[in-house]
Amino acid sequence: QVYRSLGLNQSEIDAYFTGPAFLAWNRMGNLHGWAGPLPPAWHIKQLYLQYRIVERMRSLGMITVLPAFAGHVPQGILRVFPRVNATRLGGWSHFNCTYSCTYLLDPEDPMFQVIGTLFLKELIKEFGTDHVYSADTFNEMTPLSSDPAYLSRVSNAVFRSMAGADPEALWLMQGWLFQHQPDFWQPVQVRALLHGVPLGRMIVLDLFAESKPVYQWTESFYGQPFIWCMLHNFGGNHGLFGTAEAINHGPFMARSFPNSTMVGTGLVPEGIEQNDMVYELMNELGWRQEPLDLPSWVTRYAERRYGAPNAAAASAWRLLLRSVYNCTGVCINHNRSPLVRRPSLHMDTELWYNASDVYEAWRLLLSAGAELGSSPTFRYDLVDVTRQAAQQLVSNYYLSIREAFQSHALPELLTAGGVLVYDLLPELDSLLSSHSLFLLGRWLESARAVATSDQEAEQYELNARNQVTLWGPSGNILDYANKQLGGLVLDYYGVRWSLFVSALVESLNSGNPFHQDQFNQAVFQVERGFVYNKKRYPAVPAGDTLEISRKLFLKYYP
Repeated sequence: QVYRSLGLNQSEIDAYFTGPAFLAWNRMGNLHGWAGPLPPAWHIKQLYLQYRIVERMRSLGMITVLPAFAGHVPQGILRVFPRVNATRLGGWSHFNCTYSCTYLLDPEDPMFQVIGTLFLKELIKEFGTDHVYSADTFNEMTPLSSDPAYLSRVSNAVFRSMAGADPEALWLMQGWLFQHQPDFWQPVQVRALLHGVPLGRMIVLDLFAESKPVYQWTESFYGQPFIWCMLHNFGGNHGLFGTAEAINHGPFMARSFPNSTMVGTGLVPEGIEQNDMVYELMNELGWRQEPLDLPSWVTRYAERRYGAPNAAAASAWRLLLRSVYNCTGVCINHNRSPLVRRPSLHMDTELWYNASDVYEAWRLLLSAGAELGSSPTFRYDLVDVTRQAAQQLVSNYYLSIREAFQSHALPELLTAGGVLVYDLLPELDSLLSSHSLFLLGRWLESARAVATSDQEAEQYELNARNQVTLWGPSGNILDYANKQLGGLVLDYYGVRWSLFVSALVESLNSGNPFHQDQFNQAVFQVERGFVYNKKRYPAVPAGDTLEISRKLFLKYYP
């Protein structure tokens, strides 16, 4: 509405917004146009959804945060206002300027205040306000200058555009940029940006505090209030993971830090719906005076989760706590398992825990099946732990495949490759297909359900497929948002592994060396083919989770 009122035409606006699956990166100035444009119906449906969200939040006493103008603008602004001072930022991640290199309006240009204030006034007119606004001008984007005076002027301009619409405005800002580009954001630059806003009128999210806290090296954000946040998950990946001890102690250490300005705890995962235990734990800590005794907490957690005490289930959870949920040091939860990565001869199979603990937890959970099998949470956890065990097994088979190839042992290569491609991966796929929360069909159908026409449904489905696979037109951030879903394991990961094993067998048979570059070109066709295959996947589970897990166990338990 604001851009139209300023004289931009629809095609200029369409060229700016990304498709729905990539809008978060559009708002932070990383991307434009990719997987778009947004259909008119999208905006209307989002508007009505927003009314409902805001109303529900306020009825629960929650404080809503509205998005503010961060300075990123469509290229069309330069046509309407040829004299405006806007600069192109560089490319983001592995994207070139086709879909990246966003225009940043100079915060000192008068148009910055005009657009920023207009936008907020529109939002406030539409939704009312609780006076808190979010804006991220430099998220993973390098500023044009490291001059402290410039950085202070930028943050001051962003804040002024908020205060121009709402004199009581508070700016909520992600602190990710400080730990993401520490070479640029030295203490003097951080202080300059933070002090461009009056003390207390900004709240910083210490976004990755369980692994890379920023408050410790910035004297508690130089006096600006901050929220201690657990990021935990990147890309909505499946995979059992947590930093339970860091979470258990971190918020209390931040509270007692000299001159601490911590005002709360937060959860900021990129994707949720995995590792429920970690989120239960973090949410409980906000109400505690001191760290918990984790082994006894997790024993009670198992009982609460399944609705009945069970010794085997409690033992399984204590094993998971000391293994997958006890990553120490700097832990970045990106699932790098060979299962969900493009195959090569140089894959990462390192674990931060003892694999046998997961196999034993799997055995214990299965043994509790007779007593707890009717609990939906138990069935979900059984799928998840079996899936983790299968993920570990994939790494073992990968190592056997690599070893056989490197020692020119064709029979061993055929055996290990055959088991992986023709048995283990199909079995994992059928396990995942037995639970509604692990279905590719559910992921795709929920994207299609937002559509108001067949054409929109196709676009939304392509967005959903691209996000979990190629993440961009050409695998720009390949497998960043990998998921382990029934349908995806067989038709995407499985087909990749099949191609890889065939390529290695062909290489041994012909005596020609295996070329990763050639394989990458061939496998890209498979990956892209999956995104555009139009196959419909069931959105209803099939098969008995307990039976399938038991069958896998009898075949594969080491």
